Amino acid sequence: MNEGDRQPGWTIERLSTSDDLDEIVEIERASFSNPWTREMFEWEVHNSGVSHLYVLRSPAHRVAAFCAFWLVLDEIHINNLAVRPDSRRQGTGRMLLEQVLREGVRLGARRATLEVRRSNAAALRLYQGAGFTIAGTRRRYYSNPVEDALVLWREGLSADTAGSGGAA
Repeated sequence: MNEGDRQPGWTIERLSTSDDLDEIVEIERASFSNPWTREMFEWEVHNSGVSHLYVLRSPAHRVAAFCAFWLVLDEIHINNLAVRPDSRRQGTGRMLLEQVLREGVRLGARRATLEVRRSNAAALRLYQGAGFTIAGTRRRYYSNPVEDALVLWREGLSADTAGSGGAA
């Protein structure tokens, strides 16, 4: 989906203040069994040289989804992506992920990585649909409950392929 394909009234923007953190923390708690704290998100907002925190706004919600990523050299490391429960299965996560990948390319990224719970089938579908492949496993990476993480990579990011799921 290209920027022009967004639904009317939906916007994606990078956070530069802590104004939306209450809603982000609410989505985080509804999405994960071991959620990040508000302080962790505060760090993301205030360390903009490395960290990038984006929100997707919809007509129904000031924050419908969010994504935090770090840019390290030419790699995007997606630390966290979550969608408000009543905004799931509407293309919300895909729209946000594609914009994050485009932004990473704009900043010089050529590949992207992340970890995801082995059991998180919806997230795996999202990431694999965006061109990520399973590159390895981190045993017992997650707690509450203890579970392996799958390490996913997407190589060959470029301006032409950031949102298409294809590799350069």
